[in-house]
Amino acid sequence: MNHRNGFNPLSRTTAHRRAMSRNMVTSLFRYERITTTKSKALEVRKSAEKLITRAKEDTVHNRREAAKFISDEKILNKLFTEIGPRMKERNGGYTRVLKLGFRQGDAADVVILELVDYKLESEADKADKAEKKAAKKAPAKDDSAKEKKTTAKSKEAAPAKKPASKKASEKKEEPKAE
Repeated sequence: MNHRNGFNPLSRTTAHRRAMSRNMVTSLFRYERITTTKSKALEVRKSAEKLITRAKEDTVHNRREAAKFISDEKILNKLFTEIGPRMKERNGGYTRVLKLGFRQGDAADVVILELVDYKLESEADKADKAEKKAAKKAPAKDDSAKEKKTTAKSKEAAPAKKPASKKASEKKEEPKAE
């Protein structure tokens, strides 16, 4: 029976469970959507929702309390500047668990844990991102083309050298001919 147990130990030591929970919460805030097993998602959800509740009010105390759990400063900043204000009107229930099915190897329940206001990228968003990447790479290609031209010119200017193996074979043949 599971009476009066406050959490699921997930068959892990305390240190492992705590580290795993921190990593998964950080990943959830970074990507806003993660795929994991059902039991892990239900445990991670508890700590993620408490952190989002703290992030709704950006104070020094709340930031320090959240920093005890999230070590990445960029993600901590994202939590307080983007995620917290988005959830301002909501009174809880910041995450959702979507069932995917069973994992092939061990038949574990696999789910998606995501923030409620997560939106999938549309085709237009993907096209915009592709254009931005192409625009960033275009100047870089021009620079690399210039470098290739300069290296090609320097190779042409260098005198042609015979390979060492041919020189050795020529020297060996000369004494035999005499």
